Amino acid sequence: MVQLTSRSASMSVESVERAGHSTDAGRAEASSAGPEETGAPAGEGPGRRDGSPDRLRQLVHRTDPRDVFPTGLTQLTDTQFSVPAHWPRAHRFFAPVGGSHQDPLLIAETMRQTTMLIAHAQFGVPVGDAFVMWELRYTSASERLELGEDPWDITVDVSCSRIRRRGRSLGSMHIELLLHRRGTVLATGGGRISCTSAAAYQRLRGHRGAVLDAPIPLLPAVAPRTVGRTSENDVVLAPGTDPGTWLLRLDTRHPTLFGRPNDHVPGILLLEAARQAAHAATGSAFLPTALEADFLQYVELDRPCRIEATVLPADGEDPLAPAGVLIRAVQDGKPAFTCTLRSPELHPAGPGDVRTDLS
Repeated sequence: MVQLTSRSASMSVESVERAGHSTDAGRAEASSAGPEETGAPAGEGPGRRDGSPDRLRQLVHRTDPRDVFPTGLTQLTDTQFSVPAHWPRAHRFFAPVGGSHQDPLLIAETMRQTTMLIAHAQFGVPVGDAFVMWELRYTSASERLELGEDPWDITVDVSCSRIRRRGRSLGSMHIELLLHRRGTVLATGGGRISCTSAAAYQRLRGHRGAVLDAPIPLLPAVAPRTVGRTSENDVVLAPGTDPGTWLLRLDTRHPTLFGRPNDHVPGILLLEAARQAAHAATGSAFLPTALEADFLQYVELDRPCRIEATVLPADGEDPLAPAGVLIRAVQDGKPAFTCTLRSPELHPAGPGDVRTDLS
């Protein structure tokens, strides 16, 4: 696997609001795309697709409707889209933090599902093809994630760029996303994906097929409250041998993290491991309102993976860079995943700062 190091810029929440939520510049740029960068299938113009729940589950690679967040898709231009989504006020895994804030990893999971939905529905990617998310980043603010009393119906505005085709399907693209709700920007983010045909993936990963049916030893869990959880079922870290280190703990029966068969560790599990390690490393109520992740290579299910945490100081000159933690996942002596998470107003974690198990 080749490591891709290109980056996609993500506007901050504050900069988007200063710009008045304008997307005209992006649309003008999108309309100038050449034939290689045309997003919509030939002859298909802008329009809205709500889709059946079964179809949406298929397009976002989820089997349980409780884990599906997009509810439709509107094509605005060849490379810009609007996706309505719904966040539950209480989810069995993406549970409220401290009972007062939505789980920020809902942002990452919604970005992931939105990207796959658009790739399948608008860029002609067959459902059997494989996705690789090389980079993912978002920025939010804690006050935007306060639960309140209203339903969590949101909209994700998506702009696709640097699109590369693979025949009639998609090879790779960069994405920029803006999540907003009731006139307020919740988060901005971006990333880069590539797509691999089913045949090519079989050639690349076919030797790993046996892992799908092989039992994966379940390592002992660290104490749930040390990683911001109440249930051992949701803990993805096992004790390590050195301070600030853990082993990745894989429960392939977990209904959300392993909602479908997989021959490698899912990306959302790595993000959850990063967040749990950040909580444990700081001993704080860690609310990851900013995240930058790079997925460098597949993390295999049947080999030990070490999670390392390094606490980062706050940047006094940059209010958008509060205290954070750098996480590395190392397997076979090589970094497979890196992630920097930042959380505002770190304070010692108490009994009310965990995410309640709702399964």
